[in-house]
Amino acid sequence: MRVNTLKRAVVAFALAVPGAAIATVVAAPAAHADGCYTWKRDLYQGRSGDDVRQLQIRVAGWAGYRGIVRINGVYGPETAAAVKRFQSAYGLPADGVAGPQTLNKIYQLQDNDCTPAHFSYRELDGGCGRGGWSGGPLSAERTKANAMRTMWKLEALRHGIGDKPLRVTSGFRSTSCNRQAGGSSDSQHLYGTAADVVPRGASLCQVARSARSHGLSGIYGPGYPGHSNHVHVDSRRENSSDRTSNTTSWSAPNCGVS
Repeated sequence: MRVNTLKRAVVAFALAVPGAAIATVVAAPAAHADGCYTWKRDLYQGRSGDDVRQLQIRVAGWAGYRGIVRINGVYGPETAAAVKRFQSAYGLPADGVAGPQTLNKIYQLQDNDCTPAHFSYRELDGGCGRGGWSGGPLSAERTKANAMRTMWKLEALRHGIGDKPLRVTSGFRSTSCNRQAGGSSDSQHLYGTAADVVPRGASLCQVARSARSHGLSGIYGPGYPGHSNHVHVDSRRENSSDRTSNTTSWSAPNCGVS
């Protein structure tokens, strides 16, 4: 049970039982929003630190058309613009400040292991049915961290197409798994920064087109060889030292994506 769910139950009890409210609310662990991460201050342009970095991971999927959010712990215009888009998408005042309303919305979307509500490590790990995060060019820890960033972008993409479910058919692949799958030697799947997805209730072209505004610099879909039944998305621009390409590469000709 998430702590924020517990807090809602405590407040309901306090309202229903006069005289018990003060003692009950004080007893609630209000300092911790959930088991993953708790922000302890409002964030806005000019601030920096790990709390900004944690926020950037969660709003990177709201980078805007052709944009990315650099995960650098510095709250600059790029981050503020992404926060505004996040706020607008979820019906919040779009002021670019990550205050209580914005952070509470993130808590609602976040599971205790830091993954977003509609995706899990199990969906993104291992490839080829093996599980785990080792066997690629990066450490298992860094690959898993990349996969978490990928999931937050997928959460934004899912919301962007009207909260239609996205099924991940391929996430991280070890070097041997990637070879078995016929992937390229510099595939983004090797780094945990890619996912192949299939929507339910939306078209592949809707996914490919929307992905352009959700921090995804690699998009391949209908019309690109071998991608008639899924859309590949990745984040190749963000860590150029990890890969051979750090440019935007989009190709879904049947959807007008290039």
